[in-house]
Amino acid sequence: MSVLVTRDGPVTLVGIDRPERRNAVDGPTAAALAEAFRAFDADDSSVAAVLYGTGGTFCSGADLKALGTPDGNRAASDGDGPMGPTRLRLSKPVIAAVSGHAVAGGLELAVWADLRVADETAVFGVFCRRWGVPLIDGGTVRLPRLIGQSHAMDLILTGRPVDAAEALRMGLANRVVPEGQAVAAAVELAASLAAFPQVCLREDRASTLDQWSLPEPEALSEEWRHGERSLAADAHEGATRFATGAGRHGHPA
Repeated sequence: MSVLVTRDGPVTLVGIDRPERRNAVDGPTAAALAEAFRAFDADDSSVAAVLYGTGGTFCSGADLKALGTPDGNRAASDGDGPMGPTRLRLSKPVIAAVSGHAVAGGLELAVWADLRVADETAVFGVFCRRWGVPLIDGGTVRLPRLIGQSHAMDLILTGRPVDAAEALRMGLANRVVPEGQAVAAAVELAASLAAFPQVCLREDRASTLDQWSLPEPEALSEEWRHGERSLAADAHEGATRFATGAGRHGHPA
């Protein structure tokens, strides 16, 4: 199996396990990744997922050696992306745990996630620039939305490597941890999200994603629509717990 799926309490871990190919993703691996994340999204007992790579590399992109073979990546405008889940809009958060290289399609997988925890060995980059392979798994859309047009253009046009420290400064990485600690830190972060009222967390996340395509008045109306669900599901109980002393002074509720 090229994709590992395990559980740690409420957290689903999805691992790319092709260390002999530096976790390059071929067609079957892409399909397995998409299936793993669909199953996670449908599993009510799992509230967040962590995507990682084995063997010290997150993902080196699409497996170019599989191009033109039966195991080549799917390339079509509909359905799943060439790297698998990159066109999926999940209802729950995903955290990328990045060790080593997250480049080309691997970078696109990382920016598909909601958050990125990188260890000190992490390297991000559009390395496919040198081979004439385009970004077709959301890279030209998500990179500028995450880090701004100027930073995104720098990465996209030059194909240069970006280390963990620079990634943190530009907002590409959300956390940087010591070498070898990315998965553990990402699981800890994912588990912390499980402690929050889930309807509110997911509706606020959905509103944040929805607003990109909307003018401000419509985005505000959409925010209210999501908020109504949260108010009905979580707010009364949360306000009652706060009134009794829970969650004050920045402490967990």
